[in-house]
Amino acid sequence: MRRRSLLTAAAASAFAAGCSSSPGSSDSRRGRLTYGIWDVAQLPAMRRAAREFERTRPGVRVDVQLTPNGTYWTKLRTACTSGTAPDVFWMNGPNFGLYADAGQLLPLETEGGEAVLRPADYPADLVSLYRWNGVQYGAPKDFDTVGLWFNKELFDRAKVDYPDAGWTWQDLITNAQRLTDRRRGVHGIGVPVWAQENYYDSIAQAGGWVISEDRKRSGYRDPRTLEGLRLWVDLIHRYRAAPTLQQITDTDATQLFQSGRIAMVQDASYNAATYYADPELRAKVDVAPLARGRRRATVIHGLGNVVYARTPRPELARDFVRFLSGRRASQIQGRYGTAIPAFHGTQRAWAEGMPEFDLQVFLDAVDYAVPYPTSGNTAAWAHKEQQLLARAWSGDESLDGATTALAKAMDQLLDQEGRAGS
Repeated sequence: MRRRSLLTAAAASAFAAGCSSSPGSSDSRRGRLTYGIWDVAQLPAMRRAAREFERTRPGVRVDVQLTPNGTYWTKLRTACTSGTAPDVFWMNGPNFGLYADAGQLLPLETEGGEAVLRPADYPADLVSLYRWNGVQYGAPKDFDTVGLWFNKELFDRAKVDYPDAGWTWQDLITNAQRLTDRRRGVHGIGVPVWAQENYYDSIAQAGGWVISEDRKRSGYRDPRTLEGLRLWVDLIHRYRAAPTLQQITDTDATQLFQSGRIAMVQDASYNAATYYADPELRAKVDVAPLARGRRRATVIHGLGNVVYARTPRPELARDFVRFLSGRRASQIQGRYGTAIPAFHGTQRAWAEGMPEFDLQVFLDAVDYAVPYPTSGNTAAWAHKEQQLLARAWSGDESLDGATTALAKAMDQLLDQEGRAGS
C-alpha cells in the first residue's frame, strides 16, 4: 500500500478555491461517528480500535468506512466540499496542507486538560508534519521509514555478503552489479521513480534538500540534491545494474522483487506485512538499513487522524482521535502488524509479530530520519517532479536538464501558492 497518493494538481487547485467550512453546532459527546480510512489491510485493526472506544463511551457508535486508496482523495474532496465528509478521517503529509489551508480540519489541543495529543508521545517530525501555521490539526497514527530489502537466495547464489549498517553507496553500486545476472533475467536493484522510498532518501543522504524550510524555494538546483538523484540514474544507465524505467513501469518493483527478478529494493515498513504474508518469500528475504551517502538518512512519514471541520459532533470526534492516537489503540494497531504505531513505547509488538525479518531496522531509523517534504499544495509540484525526473530516469533528458526545468517550475508553483495564501 503506497502512501504517496495525491489529488491531481487540477483537482487540488479546484478544491482549494472552492471549499468553505464551519464547525457543527453541537458539542454532544454521544451519538454516531464515521471514520474514513483507505487500507483494507488495516480495516480489522481499525474496527477493533473503534469497538474499544465504544466500550468507553456508552451510547456511541463508530462506523469505519473503507474507501480504496485509488478513489479516497477524490471522494474526500467532494465530501468535504459538500459537507458530508466523515467526522474523523485519515490524512497523509502530501495532502495535509491543502486541507488545513482550506479550513477543512478542526484544530487539536496539545496542552492542558483538553489536550487531544501530547507532542512528546510521538516522533517530533510526525507531530510537525500535521501542524499548519502554528496550529496542530492532526494526531500521529503510525509511521513508516525506509529500509533496503534483499533476497538472500540471490545473494547466496552470487556469493555476495548480505547488506548491513556499514554499507555505503559504493557498496550498493558494486554489489548491485555483482548481483545482476542478465542470463537469468535478474537485476541487482530496482530503482523506480519513487519519492519516499528512493530519491527523497538519497537527496538527504547527499546533504541536499527538496524544498526550503519556509516552503518558498525548490532545492533542485543544489549540487548535492543532484548528487542524490544521480545515484539512481547511474544505476540504470552507467552501471546497468537496474531495470530500465520502461521495464519497471511495465512491472512494479515490488512485484519484481517478490518474483526474484531484482535482488534489492528500497521499500517502506508498511510493505513488511505484504512480504511476510507469502511464506515462500518470507523465507528468502530480509531487510537492512539504507546505504550511507555523505550521511545516513531515511524519510519518515506517517498517517494522521484528523477531525472534519463541519462535523456535528466535534467534541466526540476529538475524543475519538485522542483514543486512536493514544496508547491503547496504538497497542491494538501494533498487534495487527499492518503499520508501526506512532505512540512511543508501542512499536515492539509490530516488529516482534514478524520475527523472521530484522524489523528493528525501521524503528532504529527514526533516530536519523528526515521529514517528508510538503507545502500547502504539494500535489502541484510533486506531479511535475515525477514527470520531469522520469525523463532523466528514462534517459530521454539529462539529469541537469530535467532538474533545471523542475526547479523553475517548482519555484513558480510555490510562488503562486504563496500569493494565493497571502
